[in-house]
Amino acid sequence: GKRQIGSGRWYRFVSMTRTIDEPRSKRYHSGFGAGSRKQKCLTLGALAVASNDESSLPFFTPRAQAAMEVVITALGPDNVGLADPIIHYATGIGARIAEIQMYDHDEEHLFAMLCRVDLDDDKVASVREAMRQIGQYKKLAIRVWSGQERSRRPRLAVCTTFVEHTPRAVLEAVADGKIAAEVAVMIGNRSKCHKLAGEFGVPFVMIGDENGKADDAAMVAALDRYEVDYVVLARYMRVLPASTCWQFAGGRIINLHHGLLPGFPGFRPYHDAHAARMLTFGATCHFIIPELDAGNQIINQRTFAVDPGTPLEQIIQHGESVNEPACLVEGVRRVVDREVHLHFHRVRASRAASISGSLADPLGCQ
Repeated sequence: GKRQIGSGRWYRFVSMTRTIDEPRSKRYHSGFGAGSRKQKCLTLGALAVASNDESSLPFFTPRAQAAMEVVITALGPDNVGLADPIIHYATGIGARIAEIQMYDHDEEHLFAMLCRVDLDDDKVASVREAMRQIGQYKKLAIRVWSGQERSRRPRLAVCTTFVEHTPRAVLEAVADGKIAAEVAVMIGNRSKCHKLAGEFGVPFVMIGDENGKADDAAMVAALDRYEVDYVVLARYMRVLPASTCWQFAGGRIINLHHGLLPGFPGFRPYHDAHAARMLTFGATCHFIIPELDAGNQIINQRTFAVDPGTPLEQIIQHGESVNEPACLVEGVRRVVDREVHLHFHRVRASRAASISGSLADPLGCQ
């Protein structure tokens, strides 16, 4: 689902690692910020756009060894000078900036930031401690995460509401070894899947009230408590607020939409496709991002065809029990196996996956 985040202003930066194959106007957006942060954003953005030689950038550090990709996210009340200490510390220890995004939510005075850096793996612990201190001083919730720290067996949170087929498929795929991960916790705004979690020995955290309204702060607390790497929304029928999306930004939130995007968004895609007299139905697994109109960050899609006149109830039953679970499992597997990653709101195949041909033929059907 999409998240309404209000009339904020975006700051986006081009990658420092290579020239992006997009029109220059789409590489970054500058805007009005608070005090010195605006100047910092515009200065870095101008340098990045103007130079194709990354070694000429003042914060470029030549690297002779492989680095770990680290994502730093920050969220808190808007103020001046929030981004500076984060960027200065990272570049000061030789980190190489690959991506920066910043956002000011004017109405709520909310500041959010994502910084993706390449860093020597022996410096991750010191970065984490430094960000903890910066967060305390600047009153920011700062997270330091790398998908490479537990790349062999990352920890998943499976979020649910009513439908059991999709979370069960993920749990079974993990148990069978198809998804090389560990389900650390199941989170629900309804108690329907509580028994399912117990069946697989997974802790269940209830975050909904009697009407199913989710306590988003409780969700974030549970994700932190169980040290979750990836959040899997397995037909979790609540809209995540922008604040949650920002804290786990960078390709950490995976959603299953029970329709083909971008053609059939919303809460009733089967009904909409049936009303349009479609004979092909499907599901979409995609990354969740904070920005409302950034597009669809699609990881996997799976379709099935029906005969003319097939009842809607039969279509929904097949979609929920067969097609959606298979779509989500393959999508989660691709992320966990690091075959795809999110970079500047675009899903890209990793070099290893592209060479090995492990991803499906882009012209084929699944």
